[in-house]
Amino acid sequence: MIDSIAIVIVLAASYFVGSIPTALIVSKKIKGIDIRSVGDGNMGARNTFHEIGRKYGITVAIIDFCKGILPVLLAYVLSLNLGWQILAAVLTILGHDFPLFADFRGGQGLATSLGTMQVLLPLPTIIGLTIYGVAFLVIKKSSISCAIGGAIIALILVVSQQWLLLVYVIIVFLFIPTKQFIDSLHRKIIGIAK
Repeated sequence: MIDSIAIVIVLAASYFVGSIPTALIVSKKIKGIDIRSVGDGNMGARNTFHEIGRKYGITVAIIDFCKGILPVLLAYVLSLNLGWQILAAVLTILGHDFPLFADFRGGQGLATSLGTMQVLLPLPTIIGLTIYGVAFLVIKKSSISCAIGGAIIALILVVSQQWLLLVYVIIVFLFIPTKQFIDSLHRKIIGIAK
């Protein structure tokens, strides 16, 4: 009974925490605008960085990263098994991408996804983030650097035979471009409607 209650609390909390629209709150507080109406239209750290300012973009990234950490860490502390921890992670990302508190129009979830991974697979994530940082300093392309860092994480999981976590990581990294496509399609539809 306690386990069932804990699971319900964790899963509900995961989606609600994920739904906190950090970039939207910051953009409205600082500039009085909806971050989704400027730049690339994404409600995330990168768009905030470019449209609102460097320190605000970094702030959003840190908070969104922590949003990913908290629900999965709660599941871990409550001794829920890996499957429930992964489900908590998925719901947190879905909350960020389709937030209840922002008309279900959220970001693409990279920082939040990395936060979930920091709890689920801490060492591979640290290594992957380090590789990402080095690659970004060299090639100055975030998307390519992210792909390199993600590939390193996946390789570590293959070598260590952590198959369930590997599936999770693959789904996470495939969902980011899928969400980009959904957002792009949504903007085109709105443009046509106007």
